[in-house]
Amino acid sequence: MVLDHSGIPAVVLIVEDEMLLRMRAVEMVEDAGYTPIEAMDADEAVAILESRSDIALVCTDIQMPGSMDGLELAHAVHGRWPSIKIIVVSGQSNLPSLHLPACSRSFAKPLDAGEVIAEMHGMIGHA
Repeated sequence: MVLDHSGIPAVVLIVEDEMLLRMRAVEMVEDAGYTPIEAMDADEAVAILESRSDIALVCTDIQMPGSMDGLELAHAVHGRWPSIKIIVVSGQSNLPSLHLPACSRSFAKPLDAGEVIAEMHGMIGHA
């Protein structure tokens, strides 16, 4: 039996240690029509990914506390869950020099909500 998930919004995991920025990202994900899940650092994100099978996209900040930064998290996610799409955001301007996993995108802060939402739609489809 194949389940039809077409009516269920995709789930996006937001990994951001700064509460206000995480809240803004949650609003952006909801505006895009997706279901947001929140993590404060990479360790919490990995625990969520290990406990769920419905995450379609991870949106992570690069700089955060914990055992790994957002770039290391992006590579870990790609290695363990290759079907999950990844968006990496940073307050620094050297994004073109980042070594991102395949099927990943990067954005500089402050984020342009329309641009990020359009990229989410392109990566995982419209909600």
